[in-house]
Amino acid sequence: MLVPVLRPLTLGEVLDTSLGIYRSLFLPLLIVSVATQAIPLAVGVFVEAAGGVLQQPALWMLSIGLAVVFGAVGTAASTFLIAETYLGGSLTPQEAFLRSTPFMGRLIGASLVVSLAISIGLVLLVVPGIIIGCGLLLTTPAIVLEDIPRITVAMGRSWTLSRGFRAKIFAAILVALVLLLVPGIALGAFVSTGAANAAGANAAALAAMIVQSVLQILVYPFFYVLTTVLYYDLRVRKEGLDLEMLAIALQQG
Repeated sequence: MLVPVLRPLTLGEVLDTSLGIYRSLFLPLLIVSVATQAIPLAVGVFVEAAGGVLQQPALWMLSIGLAVVFGAVGTAASTFLIAETYLGGSLTPQEAFLRSTPFMGRLIGASLVVSLAISIGLVLLVVPGIIIGCGLLLTTPAIVLEDIPRITVAMGRSWTLSRGFRAKIFAAILVALVLLLVPGIALGAFVSTGAANAAGANAAALAAMIVQSVLQILVYPFFYVLTTVLYYDLRVRKEGLDLEMLAIALQQG
C-alpha cells in the first residue's frame, strides 16, 4: 500500500494541491458533473427561453428539485473520487456513483439545514452567516467519508474541525467563488452593453445563461476538491491523520 503524503498545508499549498487534483481528475470529475448537472441546468435554460419563472413555474420548481437531488449524488460521488486520489488510491466514476447512493437522503437534508442556517446568519448583519458557512463547510465530507448517520452530528463534526481555521477556510472559499463568479460578471457586462434592443437583450441573456451553465459544470468540481482537501488538512492538524495512515500502512506492509 502506498503511504499518502499527508502534512499540514498552508493556504497556498491547499489551493495548489486542489488545483493539482482537479487537473489530474478533470475527466472523471467532468463525467460526474455532466451526469448530475446537465439535466437540471437544461431545464433551467428551457424555463428562461420559454418566458421565465412566471411563465413556467412548474418547470422552474422541477429544475430546483432535480438540482437538489442530482446535486447530492454529484457531491458524494465527487468527494469519493477526490478522497481516493488524495489518499493514494483510485476510483472510477461508476464506482463513485455506486458508493454515493446511500448518502442521498442525508446530503439533501444537510444541504437544506446548512443553507437555512447560513441564510439566518446572513440576515443577522452578514458576518454571522459567513462564520456559519465556514464552520459548516465540512459537513458533506464528514457525512460521506465518515458515514455519520445524523445530520446534526455531521454539522457538529464540521464545526469542531473548522474551529480556529475559519479564516483560512473563508480565504479558500473566496478563491473558489472568484473562479465561479468572475466569468458570470463578465457575461453580465457583455449582456448589458451588447444588446441593442429587447429581443437582442433576451437572446444575449439566454446565451449568457447557457455559457454560465457550462462554466458551472466545469468549476463546481474544483469546489468539491477544495472542500475535501481542507477536510483532510484539518484532520491532519487536529487528529494526526498522517500518523494514523502511516501506522495502518506499516501494519499492512
